[in-house]
Amino acid sequence: MRKFSCETHINQALDMFVAEQKTFPMLEKLKEEERLSTKCTYCETSAIYIVANENDDTICR
Repeated sequence: MRKFSCETHINQALDMFVAEQKTFPMLEKLKEEERLSTKCTYCETSAIYIVANENDDTICR
């Protein structure tokens, strides 16, 4: 599971992730080139963060 979030909705994204998954997520900032095409899960603003499972392959290592 993953959620994309702008600065305004990061707390909501974290809260919803924990409520749905019953575990703490990994939080990463999106790369500049990813921000251009990725929208926040909760609004139409460009996403800044990705909130995801630790084993999600979209998290940068």
